[in-house]
Amino acid sequence: MRIIIVLAALLMASLAPNGGALAHAMLSQAVPAVGSTVPTSPGKIMLSFTESLEPAFSGIEVRDAAGQRVDSGKAALGAGKNQLQVPLKRLTPGTYTVIWHVLSVDTHKTEGNFTFKVGP
Repeated sequence: MRIIIVLAALLMASLAPNGGALAHAMLSQAVPAVGSTVPTSPGKIMLSFTESLEPAFSGIEVRDAAGQRVDSGKAALGAGKNQLQVPLKRLTPGTYTVIWHVLSVDTHKTEGNFTFKVGP
């Protein structure tokens, strides 16, 4: 009977949510916003995350509809250790894809992408 109780406890413990998984740096805000349309070319992309970042292992690429890069520099920390930004070339009207990858200070990697539009 003890073996069954121990096995049941181990099974339940393995199914319990792992608090460490919540430590991943998840995208919390983007400027321009995810899926938004902006009237004119933004000067930069600014991404905010839920955790502090390791800038040497984090990056942002911005690509136009033809797949050409339109970012004009290396991504760097913004005002806070949880913000990453990259300058942009002048964007013409169209749809752009932001592709990001980050490493949080606790060594968890996350990545993602989204689009935004310039113009009417």
